[in-house]
Amino acid sequence: MVKQPDPARRSERSRRAILAAARELVSELGYAKLSVEAIASRAGVGKQTIYRWWPSKGAVVLDAFLALSEEGPDQSMALPDTGDLKADLETVMRATVAEFADPAFEGPIRALNTEIINDPALAAQYHAKLAGPLDEAKKDRLRSAQRAGQLDAEADLDLALELLYAPLYQRWLLRSGPLTTEYADALVEVFLKAMRPDIAGDPGAAE
Repeated sequence: MVKQPDPARRSERSRRAILAAARELVSELGYAKLSVEAIASRAGVGKQTIYRWWPSKGAVVLDAFLALSEEGPDQSMALPDTGDLKADLETVMRATVAEFADPAFEGPIRALNTEIINDPALAAQYHAKLAGPLDEAKKDRLRSAQRAGQLDAEADLDLALELLYAPLYQRWLLRSGPLTTEYADALVEVFLKAMRPDIAGDPGAAE
């Protein structure tokens, strides 16, 4: 008896081929020159197959980036919590710096940022699928530090994340300096000084 092909398995192979093609092409061509037709050709599928699953090339690139993240060794969004906040933040920031400096990630990330600026729907998808959940994981770690008395208990954690990550993002976006472990550690050092507990009531804070 001839075994019938499994449509689900075939669809999964096609999906992975499309995402891989999108990652390759956005790095090779840049986002502006990337097209759904080129992705379909590289993946060996029809253009309508892509449009059946994604509404735009931006959505394909977003899922391609998410899939790349999922292929890493640790798929959990939870941040390390060893009790040593400085060491945990250094681990996370060093990993973030390395990711932003990795050509395999850099191309898709830049492409996403370019498109998100002009596509509110894609921006909403990016926030819902990646940025929002990741920010919540980061805030969970900061809440743990607050409970342990390692961070200001009254700190606005959304603002705290901006303080920690915005300088890194700006340096990467504008290519204004190298992305190194030393830079990652310096950001953590500044963050911890700014967010130390009871800074407002510390008599030596203004000295």
